[in-house]
Order: sequence, then C-alpha cells, then structure tokens
Amino acid sequence: MKEKIHPRVYEADVICACGERFTAISTKREIKVELCSKCHPFFTGKQKLVDTDGHVQRFLRRWGMTLESEK
Repeated sequence: MKEKIHPRVYEADVICACGERFTAISTKREIKVELCSKCHPFFTGKQKLVDTDGHVQRFLRRWGMTLESEK
C-alpha cells in the first residue's frame, strides 16, 4: 500500500434519533443516523403499508384477506 494516502480510521460513536448508541469504525469520530436496527420497521416487525390509492385494500378484498392490524 502507498504511504500517506489513506484516511485515518477512528472508533466512531453512532447516535440514532431513537436514542440508541453504538460504536463502529469510520473516518469520522461521530455519526448521527435517523434509523438503526432497534427502530427500523424491517427489524422491529412493525412495518406499515402506506397505500394512498387503495391498491392494497382492493387486492385484499379481491382475495378475501385482511391486514394483521385490522384483526
């Protein structure tokens, strides 16, 4: 590897909007994020479908299904 061309690497403090804190390796000392694995809908299972035109409701009615949140 060439000398003096690589950036310095630090142990960064990552701060999420939900309040979760953890450390990671980065070229910055502090990183602020909006979503982390504690609050992201994919990981928490609290994913909501945003349907403004009613496509999901029409599909569910056609196949006789209901959403989990409507039960």
